[in-house]
Amino acid sequence: MSTANSKRFAPAFNHTTLVILAAALVLSAAMGIRQTFGLFIGPFSFDRGLPVTLIAFAIALHNLVWGFAQPFAGAAADRYGSAPVVAFGATTFAAGLGLAAVAPSGPMLIVGMGLLVGIGVSCTTFGVVLPAVGRVASAEKRSMAMGLVSAGGSAGQVLMVPLVQGIRLNAGIATSLFVLAFLMLMVAPLGIVLDRRARTGAPLSEPPLAPLRSVLAQAAQHRGYRLLTLGFFTCGFQLAFIATHLPGYLSLCHMPIGLGATALALIGLFNMIGSWACGWLGGRFRQHYVLGWLYLIRSVTIGAFFLLPKSALTVVVFAAVMGLTWLGTVPLTSGLVAKVFGTRHLGSLFGVCFLSHQIGSFLGAWLGGVVFDLTGSYSLLWQATVASGLVAALLHFPIDDTALRTPALRSEPASA
Repeated sequence: MSTANSKRFAPAFNHTTLVILAAALVLSAAMGIRQTFGLFIGPFSFDRGLPVTLIAFAIALHNLVWGFAQPFAGAAADRYGSAPVVAFGATTFAAGLGLAAVAPSGPMLIVGMGLLVGIGVSCTTFGVVLPAVGRVASAEKRSMAMGLVSAGGSAGQVLMVPLVQGIRLNAGIATSLFVLAFLMLMVAPLGIVLDRRARTGAPLSEPPLAPLRSVLAQAAQHRGYRLLTLGFFTCGFQLAFIATHLPGYLSLCHMPIGLGATALALIGLFNMIGSWACGWLGGRFRQHYVLGWLYLIRSVTIGAFFLLPKSALTVVVFAAVMGLTWLGTVPLTSGLVAKVFGTRHLGSLFGVCFLSHQIGSFLGAWLGGVVFDLTGSYSLLWQATVASGLVAALLHFPIDDTALRTPALRSEPASA
């Protein structure tokens, strides 16, 4: 009897594990590559004579394009599966990196690192890979599984930042970007593993998708969804500003060369722990409470770092604490959306929520460059990141996480 049960459950366990691993690899490549963009601001400015404001705008634009494209990428994955979406996204991402590598002028850099990379990221990150994981994991394990994927995705930041820094110093900007483009192409086939239609065992039995307009209209009427979406803006604003401008800020503070890259790598390293921990906490406590405390801790950390004297120790401690709270918002936010609305339309609903995150990312990256060019300082942006985090915490605590019973939204795959 036990042997029969083992055979019965082994395929499902193996498939879930493969989906988690594939999702972590795709996310690791996409997120790890985009986290290196802050290392190119100085070289693009000095070597190619481009203004910091323009470079920051290109990086910021990919965040904005990512946000606007994410609901469509998520909806496409809901309807057609992950394989074609990931393949298209990885190819477009690589094309954008290649164009940026040879860009002789600002407009080409904006098209490559802004438009094409933004479309590519939308098809290879959270809004596509996490719903695939959410569909194969049980409701009890969903938050933990999403946390594991987010943690695995952080490995890319740990590995990519020192890799890019080394290649760029020894071989130049173009070579480092071409290497990143090649790495992105290597993960394109992994969408096949994520594809929900590739499950082994019992055949899928899913109700048809409701019209996207109807789904979004019903979700917009939910007060908790509106608060969650508004609060997610802060996450993007804080993270994009720090990831893009921390290396330049540390240079202004006369910190050692290379400390900025070390800090970004440490953020990625500790994010592996933080994302897993947030997924674990989200499975044991109400997710909106965990989110509220996370934003409070992050804001206090940013404020303390801004006010304290700068040293290698304060930079390392700041990077470690920020890493622990870096992307833990993603499994918690997506898990909360799945808890309230179900997983059938998770790609679409999380995609719209993520649009708010990316509008914040655009403003965090772009305004950092604008404020620096106008004032020669990042002080206003550091203060804004603290204030926005406190507001986000206040928005999350009153969220109602009761599961909806609206059929159009709560329809889920039939269990085997």
